[in-house]
Amino acid sequence: MTERYGIKENQVRAFNKMIRVSHQKLNLVCDMVRGLPVDRAVDVLKFSKKRVSDEVLKTLLSAVANAENNKKLPVESLFIKEIWCGKALTMKRIMAGPRGSARPILKPFSNLTIVLESGVAPAKKTVKKETKKDK
Repeated sequence: MTERYGIKENQVRAFNKMIRVSHQKLNLVCDMVRGLPVDRAVDVLKFSKKRVSDEVLKTLLSAVANAENNKKLPVESLFIKEIWCGKALTMKRIMAGPRGSARPILKPFSNLTIVLESGVAPAKKTVKKETKKDK
């Protein structure tokens, strides 16, 4: 099995660069869909109230199209293997402050990467709460 740039034969990826949102807000949406099958992740993103979920949905559908057209993978068996975001550039602006001073305004951008894999999605581990025994 040959790998190219860390991507296996049954995996496909898509990028979205320079999304106009901070990486912290984007990571909240990434956490919602991490590890889900593609059809379930699309439903979660369509009904999310977060503004950036539209950009994540667009990138996810692009990854699905890459899998379907470029690698000929079955769409029904795709799940989100990895999804991560990172910082891009930050635009710096200045707003007038009190007594003739200046206040900075930071407008961050983010990058998004989605890796899909064909196969069965691993079950999420459930953490059982342990009850403390009375002494």
